[in-house]
Amino acid sequence: MRFLDEVTPVILTRDEEANIARTLGQLAWAREVLIVDSLSTDATVAIAQTFPNVRIVKREIDTLAGQTAFGFEQASTPWVLLLDADYFVPFAIAEELQALEPAAEDAAWKAEFTYAMQGRPLRGSLYPARIVLLRKSAATVWQDGHAHRVSVAGNVHTLRTRIVHDDRKDFRRFVERQKRYMREEAVKLRTASWGSLPASGKIRRLLIAPVAVVVHTLFVKGLILDGCAGFAYAWERFVAEVILARELLRG
Repeated sequence: MRFLDEVTPVILTRDEEANIARTLGQLAWAREVLIVDSLSTDATVAIAQTFPNVRIVKREIDTLAGQTAFGFEQASTPWVLLLDADYFVPFAIAEELQALEPAAEDAAWKAEFTYAMQGRPLRGSLYPARIVLLRKSAATVWQDGHAHRVSVAGNVHTLRTRIVHDDRKDFRRFVERQKRYMREEAVKLRTASWGSLPASGKIRRLLIAPVAVVVHTLFVKGLILDGCAGFAYAWERFVAEVILARELLRG
């Protein structure tokens, strides 16, 4: 059996009509792509149904961790490729996966990301590497502030090929999403002890993150050299941190 046949891409969706066709178009190699849809109100489901290898299950969202765990349960293969709807997966990923021969102690592969703004790749970003390919039986998922985290029992390797993060939703949707995310992140930051916070968390608690993130993205990450796309990314991160600072002040 090809290793690709043991892998099910799992995608969480909620109103992703701007992204989903591009993402699914890169996954024709998969026998089945599983979409866990959080009751989208736009054309996400209709678009996804045009792809013959896609199966859609609908579930009202409780948390991202809950949706992810549900997707793991629904996938019929021992391995899953956990993706967001705004990921562009290069075909080289399929070639790399097909060549894998996981040992019993191998539990996951993580990927690094190239961040793009409206299709233009940036030279850097704040988006971290994350586990994308994992053995279901070795995985644990939990909610951490606004984000869901995955840990695995076993060896974790890194894929050679980078995945492209390229969200085409409009700025209004970005702000709406950040308002929801940052309420959850503020609760996490307020309840954590100062000593347990990473440097980024302490900067956020001190309410200097909006300024710090602009300096870091434009000058440390070098996005000032990416022109309008770099400034657009810095602006989005600034807005997100202002929303978080406001939530922290409300607490």
